[in-house]
Amino acid sequence: MDTEFFKELERFSLLVKKRVSTAYSGGRKSLRFGHGISPVGYREYRRGDDFKLVDWKVYGRTEKLYIREHEEERSLVVHVLLDGSGSMGYEGKFAYASRLAAGFAYLATLENEKYAISLFCKKLYPGEPKRGRRHLFQSIDYLDSVSPHGGTNLKSIADQFESLVTTTSLVVLISDLLSETEEIVSSIYRLSRHDLVVISVLAPEEVDLRFGGDMKFVDLETKKPLVTRITEGERKEYQRKLQEHNSRIAATCNQVGADFFRFSTNMPIFEAFSEMLTRALIWKT
Repeated sequence: MDTEFFKELERFSLLVKKRVSTAYSGGRKSLRFGHGISPVGYREYRRGDDFKLVDWKVYGRTEKLYIREHEEERSLVVHVLLDGSGSMGYEGKFAYASRLAAGFAYLATLENEKYAISLFCKKLYPGEPKRGRRHLFQSIDYLDSVSPHGGTNLKSIADQFESLVTTTSLVVLISDLLSETEEIVSSIYRLSRHDLVVISVLAPEEVDLRFGGDMKFVDLETKKPLVTRITEGERKEYQRKLQEHNSRIAATCNQVGADFFRFSTNMPIFEAFSEMLTRALIWKT
């Protein structure tokens, strides 16, 4: 994997829009309350509460025991869900998607945050959240060894992920998103409690249907062949349906507060991250 673009990413920093809630101590505000540094309010003392949290000034005014509530500082955990199904093996899509995944891992590493890259096809192969450059290099070596294969079921993947990850995280879904539209929409809703980023990766030929005349296509996931003739009318109809598909995904992401990006494999990786910068997913430091 060419990681030359990493040095360009050093100007960027991960930004989350939702408060994260994880089991790791760190520098992001979470949804939990306790001995944090940011007071957010008060509640009445209950048996078993830490007496050190009682605000005695309030007691002096009200003669009632009140506890100061604080937001705890928590680490951000970045979960990259990377499509490793057969269709991603077409014209370098998986290699491109892997570099995007590695870019997010590098950004997390720069901030000493934990991240996991989890591959999926028909099922999810969950990675273990870790931090550090050693984990980054191991992740890159692992991605370089992967050969995309098999089918995919995004709804099942989302269900499996939600059963495994119970805390709010930054989730980056990278796929060609060539499944049924409603299956993708259902997956987005399932993952929407997280700070969610959805990224579509397609080859230029898939975007524009750069074929003509009599053609034989083979489904890389089912291995089924399709013999057809590509006319200009069919090309326009294909592009219309692809636009409808992407518009439905974009509308769903907008509804749940997720970010949706579409990249062609002929776009330089750094330009892809620059585009995400303009949408405030990441920001310059």
